Amino acid sequence: MEDAGVGWIAAIIIGGIAGWLAEQFMKSNMGMLMNIILGVVGAIIASALLSVIGIQMTGWVGYLIAGFIGAVILIAIGRAVRR
Repeated sequence: MEDAGVGWIAAIIIGGIAGWLAEQFMKSNMGMLMNIILGVVGAIIASALLSVIGIQMTGWVGYLIAGFIGAVILIAIGRAVRR
């Protein structure tokens, strides 16, 4: 997160938005705290995965996109494990 130029407070806010967007996209019902966790953790995971293939996301918009992608991946994994 430090490389992206996003502080901890902004990471929580952007992570919450990314988690909420992923929740709406995947039609799940997680709650506000889980949306924040999904968005922040999803951004970390997606940033790592995208950097492996050479894509760097920086700034607030990049963190939001990475958080959305990562949160969608985490929701999909959660659904697959529960089945």
